[in-house]
Amino acid sequence: MNLNCGFVGLPNVGKSTLFNALSKNNIAAENYPFCTIEPNTGIVEVPDNRLTELTKIYQPEKTIHNTVEFIDIAGLVKNAHQGEGLGNQFLSQIRSVKVIIQVVRFFNDNNITHVENRVDPLDDMEIINTELILADIKTIERSLTKNEKLVRANKPEGILAKEVLSNLLEHLNAGYAARSFKRQSKENICIKNLFLLTDKPMIYVANIDDEGGNSGQLADAELVAKKNSSSFIKINGKLESEMAEFEEEEKEMILKDYGIDESGLSTLIKEAYKTLGLETFFTCGEKEVRAWTMKKGSQAVEAAGEIHTDFSTKFIKAEIFSYADAIDNKEKVNELKTMGLVKMVGRDYIMQEGDIAYFIKGQ
Repeated sequence: MNLNCGFVGLPNVGKSTLFNALSKNNIAAENYPFCTIEPNTGIVEVPDNRLTELTKIYQPEKTIHNTVEFIDIAGLVKNAHQGEGLGNQFLSQIRSVKVIIQVVRFFNDNNITHVENRVDPLDDMEIINTELILADIKTIERSLTKNEKLVRANKPEGILAKEVLSNLLEHLNAGYAARSFKRQSKENICIKNLFLLTDKPMIYVANIDDEGGNSGQLADAELVAKKNSSSFIKINGKLESEMAEFEEEEKEMILKDYGIDESGLSTLIKEAYKTLGLETFFTCGEKEVRAWTMKKGSQAVEAAGEIHTDFSTKFIKAEIFSYADAIDNKEKVNELKTMGLVKMVGRDYIMQEGDIAYFIKGQ
């Protein structure tokens, strides 16, 4: 399962700097608007200490992490929905991502200009949210116009679409994102095919400085995120940038000095997994120890399909044991079956976070 996240924000909020730090890419991050024109991409490994421990046990030929694709999209400005700045380009690029990461400037630096000539995180958030909502309003209005033929023909799907999209349009005009619009599964079909920007999950990243940012502004911003049915995390982009080339042990020491529990990369990826409802399972053997991504609540046959469609279509059964049991019995992990710690499950088994699986398929 591919996970991609798009970085968005006003120009000069530290978006590209943060992207560089997390993806270890050396792209331009200059002090002028629209430094980023074409989207830059970086694929990074998902940090997971469990893989390190499993590698010690199995001593495989190779260890493979889950990966996340980060996309640095051009900065947004007011009236982007009308084509201002790189608006149309921005809006088309963002439609392809699964999670929107909105970077908001909370740091003060007189050497880095702000496109609006001030540092006002709440106003920045309002500009981005408004532009995305206005773009979605245009999309829905066009869809309603096209749908009129079905309504005039008294087609049930046309009548349903008109009702659902009219209600959604009212929701957006009230300043709310599409992701907070309550709908039934049959109604969701009318919305899903529109690929609305505000229907995508969003994570707000407060780009703070060494001082930690203004506590009052941070609290207010978190309330805005909640209103927009989105999550909110803090990352010190400058610190992440300075640590980008350091070894992991050095990074841990620096983070400890700053009183930070984990790197910005780990924080962001964990939040992305949580936002999308994703979990991890493992396959382990002499040749390979590997992490895989699955939707929470996936059946064994669906998890098998993440490896290869053959494992899904020709699924017979799966042998499952937990990461905890593997660690508790690391010296005799090959004897887990005789110890009664391996479950034989069918296709309907609901996979659990950290399951270690061996899938058996037919010919």
